Amino acid sequence: MSKQRTNAQSMIHPILAHRWSPRAFDAAKPVEREKLLACLEAARWAPSCFGDEPWRFIVCDRASDEVMWAHMLACLAPKNQEWAINAPVLLLACSGTTFRKNGNSNRWGQYDTGAASISLCLQAESLGLVTHQMGGFDADTARKTFSIPDNFTPMAAMALGYQADANILDEGFRNVETVERTRQPMDKCFFAGGWDNPVSE
Repeated sequence: MSKQRTNAQSMIHPILAHRWSPRAFDAAKPVEREKLLACLEAARWAPSCFGDEPWRFIVCDRASDEVMWAHMLACLAPKNQEWAINAPVLLLACSGTTFRKNGNSNRWGQYDTGAASISLCLQAESLGLVTHQMGGFDADTARKTFSIPDNFTPMAAMALGYQADANILDEGFRNVETVERTRQPMDKCFFAGGWDNPVSE
């Protein structure tokens, strides 16, 4: 999807408006270490239930460890591998299933890990980087490859880097890359005081 939005209903902050999920990454341009750490720091300060911080991110930076980066790439679905091979950094977001303080079940862990992930994405946008989150990966392979413990669930993979021209992609991906962005109307997803009672503009 392109950065152009077609049906925005309200003005939002430019960082939110410009964030998107391209597939065209510049393989020749690594992510500077200070920028990578800033993205991780943004995720670190995300909100979480009881301040439990249930997220864990496995970070594979091709510039510093090409072997583990290749292992992460191999965990992705084949179609994602086709374009993610150009991303200089690949990450895996994992969510804790139990609270650190008492071992009880934490049903909010996935919600909180999502909050940490979008914090990372927005920080990346502010630094001139782009991200693309992926559900298409083999969780079992990732668990074995990276020794993820049983009380953590691999949730999503993420590509991080600098955007490249969409022309580096094959035709199918290139077409998706250049389609204008749209979202469901606000009244389809946001309800005032009860289910299916649309928030009015």
